[in-house]
Amino acid sequence: MMPTECPFLDTLFLLRKEECITVYTDIQEISRKEEQDAAAYFESEFQKERLEFLSDSIDCDSETAVWAGKVFYHSAQLHLIRGNTAKDLHTLIPAFNGKTGVSAILSADLSLRFLPQMIAVLKNADPQDPLITMLENILKQFHYSGIGLQLDLENVRWEEELKDKTYRKLYLERIVDKKAYHLAGIPYIFQLLTAEFGIYKDIFWRELKINPKDNEQGNSI
Repeated sequence: MMPTECPFLDTLFLLRKEECITVYTDIQEISRKEEQDAAAYFESEFQKERLEFLSDSIDCDSETAVWAGKVFYHSAQLHLIRGNTAKDLHTLIPAFNGKTGVSAILSADLSLRFLPQMIAVLKNADPQDPLITMLENILKQFHYSGIGLQLDLENVRWEEELKDKTYRKLYLERIVDKKAYHLAGIPYIFQLLTAEFGIYKDIFWRELKINPKDNEQGNSI
């Protein structure tokens, strides 16, 4: 995808290609044509990533991917453009009302994986910014994209959440990649991680010598 001179599409392109963004002077409305072009772009990007996790049974949920792309785009613009935006926050950052199956989770992740970095930027500017809470709530729902953040996931039923073997593998790999010790200490996930690593667990992640019971008691891991 080449630059299009459309703020929304160009933001998505730069974000995924260079992991950088451009902040514009105002928040422009996203046209239906831009949404359709973004859906096609996300479909292409999803197909590329699907080659890595070797599953042809998970399709791109383009509608969810576009929603997530708009969430990131608007949150990035709101970092600097805040004049008279308070009344529009819930319109610009709408809650997700669809079904959060594996397809939706992995499709949303094309953009939401960058949201923790945006949250860090927003916190540095103003820790009391209400936008931060809105974005954190989105990541509680799509917590695969928030691995590495300290999110409240007490109500997650992990056996049900990770029943899909492809998603389970990706989730465990990201926990290791992000060194998310607070998640690794959850007994069920700890069991999965040690089973996955086997005799190589000390090589891959020495810190896995934690006691998951310590985490249950609220001790530092």
